[in-house]
Amino acid sequence: MNTKKVLGAALGLGVLALPAVSSASIVGSLGNFDVINDTGETAHGFEIELEDLYLSDIRDIFGGPGRRFPTGTGFDPATAVVRYGAPTVEEYDNGVTRGVRVTYAGTFNGSTWDFGTPSGTFLQAGDRCWTGGGIGYSATTPCDHFGVGTLRAPTRTNYAWLLETATPGELAKGGVSLPAPVWSVAAPVGGIQQVVAVIEAPEVENELQFGEAIWVKVFTTEIENEVELENLVGGDPVIDGAETEIEWQLLQSDPENPAAGQLESEFLAAVGENGKSIIHRYEFYEYTGPYNPEDHEALVLHDTSPSAGELGHYLGAQNAAVNLAPVPLPPAVALMGLPLLALVRRARK
Repeated sequence: MNTKKVLGAALGLGVLALPAVSSASIVGSLGNFDVINDTGETAHGFEIELEDLYLSDIRDIFGGPGRRFPTGTGFDPATAVVRYGAPTVEEYDNGVTRGVRVTYAGTFNGSTWDFGTPSGTFLQAGDRCWTGGGIGYSATTPCDHFGVGTLRAPTRTNYAWLLETATPGELAKGGVSLPAPVWSVAAPVGGIQQVVAVIEAPEVENELQFGEAIWVKVFTTEIENEVELENLVGGDPVIDGAETEIEWQLLQSDPENPAAGQLESEFLAAVGENGKSIIHRYEFYEYTGPYNPEDHEALVLHDTSPSAGELGHYLGAQNAAVNLAPVPLPPAVALMGLPLLALVRRARK
């Protein structure tokens, strides 16, 4: 059932007679994620590009400079959170887009690299591809965990494994099948804030064909205060308390219909004087069913339920959140917001 219709019906029946309030705004955006290296080559780093942000917008970084996440300071190679240690953080402007680039990378000594992420598959680890994740993370583990917290939401986030080129010691971008959400806040309806997260399927490589298809699961929760980057890992109550919003959905880019490869998730929340955080957890899996040989469209039986032979290996998990600014609410809104949230959530299920 459409959540907007439920909300409209509730308002139309007089369930809520709420005065208008000012819209909340995003005061923080966070992303913590496991990513599998399935490039077929050993990677020697990982790159995150956050479009339309400045260095002053970076709030926190997983394993970042001066902070051995989630606790402690400094960097000890023997106990590093991620194999690459602290990343470099810099602004970039390529003439088309600008933003902040976060780069985790190994060191090349002229003949060999000190660290690398092997290519392979991995059973679902939750969010534990780091030294404190409890999975025996080591030099042979084909995944890593990265994350960035910002003071604003980027307009787009791009990921890339860094692979060695034919020139020893030189790295170039490789593919990553791990979308990141774009968050936005719409005008409130009757005091209920609309928060929207949109993820897109991997980009089309051939403009005449569909892109690679992937399966995604979506889990959602909310809390009555701001979250920090360290909350967005497996084992934390913030993530473990997330409820299933979308059991399965196939995502695939269509060159003739860009919106077809988008998955929009809308959350309605009463934002009070203490603010609120909306958390989405996405899990991504390979699509292994047949494709149309002419245009590469996935010949899936049901795009909301993998059939036998259509669900492949785990690609990674994305724990994403936005912190919303506090909004002064009249007493009626604060008291009646929670029943409406429950109504909308049941309708979704």
